[in-house]
Amino acid sequence: GLLFQVADIMEDIYWEQVFPDRDAALASMMDASVSRFFRINYGPWERLNGNLPYLPGYGPKPKGSGYYPADMSIEEFESLDDPEKSNLYTLITREQDGSLKVVPYHKAFAEQVQQAAELLKQASELAENQGFKKYLDLRAEALLSDDYYPSDMAWMDMKDNDIDFVVGPIENYEDALFNYKAAHESFILIKDKSWSEKLAYINSVLPEMQKSLPVPDIYKQEVPGSNSDLGAYDVIYYAGDCNAGSKTIAINLPNDERVQGSKGSRKLQLKNAIRYKFEEILLPISNVLIAEEQREHVTFDAFFENVMYHEVAHGLGLNQTINGKGTVRSALKEQYSTLEEGKADILSLFLITRMYEEGMLGERDLMDTYVTFMASIFRSIRFGVASSHGKANMVRFYYFQEMGAFSRDLNGRYSINFEAMQLAMNELSLLILTTQGDGDYDLAKQLVEEKGFIREELQSDLERLKVLNIPVDIVFKQGPEVVGLP
Repeated sequence: GLLFQVADIMEDIYWEQVFPDRDAALASMMDASVSRFFRINYGPWERLNGNLPYLPGYGPKPKGSGYYPADMSIEEFESLDDPEKSNLYTLITREQDGSLKVVPYHKAFAEQVQQAAELLKQASELAENQGFKKYLDLRAEALLSDDYYPSDMAWMDMKDNDIDFVVGPIENYEDALFNYKAAHESFILIKDKSWSEKLAYINSVLPEMQKSLPVPDIYKQEVPGSNSDLGAYDVIYYAGDCNAGSKTIAINLPNDERVQGSKGSRKLQLKNAIRYKFEEILLPISNVLIAEEQREHVTFDAFFENVMYHEVAHGLGLNQTINGKGTVRSALKEQYSTLEEGKADILSLFLITRMYEEGMLGERDLMDTYVTFMASIFRSIRFGVASSHGKANMVRFYYFQEMGAFSRDLNGRYSINFEAMQLAMNELSLLILTTQGDGDYDLAKQLVEEKGFIREELQSDLERLKVLNIPVDIVFKQGPEVVGLP
């Protein structure tokens, strides 16, 4: 139960980052369904509906969440003379004299991280696997210093443990102002060994796949870390950022480019969460929006594979621009996440297609891959376009439409056009990879502004799903008691 306790501390810190008035707000709610919805959204803004407030008395969700003072202007931030202001692990607060101050996480959340570190040390003493033991120890130190590099490196080396534990400030999507600040979260995971072996094979051919990307050679000169580890897991607990709004179905970490450069990354597919989403959401959507004669092509294996290859595809392409503009992340600024998610989506299709053509995947029907991918766009679009993933989905949807990759009949049912889909896949891969490699901020921004929103016809198709009460996402019954711990 120690890991559950640490996860719950991450949950508390995350609440402080997104909505510190949680307890007062909950105390004023008389309706149990409202307070449940409040907990699902971690606040009064509906995460899967453009972050619109659903409770009276609340305005728009602050772009910088709780990481910056609500009244801080961008100019004010830019003129703040402190190199740590854009650090992943700092908060910006306002002093009594009105000036801005940078506060490291380990000081801002001192009491919580102290407690979490002690629990991690206790868990480490009980761990039998040496790699896991080392990771827990280093992660405890990281929480107290905000230096996650040693523990990230140790996590990369931890390949053979049945239990995995992701913990700390990790993703930066919650900071919609600058994408700088990391949000606290935690996953408790159990490894699925047979699927993990299948995944190891895909990983071994990554460097070869990088060479086959549909771009000029200069855009594929980086060699993807072949030490990346790909695994399938069942997740038994979500806390903090990963539990807010839509539920994560795959993890690709660490985000630290230094670790990726030397050790690659680990990609964890959350198989039970993926299956729940397939059965409860994707199949019912397909029955409404996919043409009847193509519905048989929507399969769990294709869905699981698409998700899996999405994570692998993050490792392809470039981390550094080709023209001296620094990292792709810094050159593309707030458009980075949208393009990076878009890259991983489209290259997942490209990878499956290439590996099939090279005879690496055995017998299959690529139509399963393409039709399931299309159905999954509808599933994801329903999360709204406030998130990077949402915008990336829209850019791809309208790009596919322009290229004739799918057609829509008079009843609002969609079918895939096989050859046009393959062409669109290659062209969009080229567009995204070169925009990233060139660090072309203006082009990235233009792409998202032109295509990153839901137009009327598609909106009316999505409304049909709403009328049928097909859920947008899943919520978990979870906790130590659910898995049989006292």
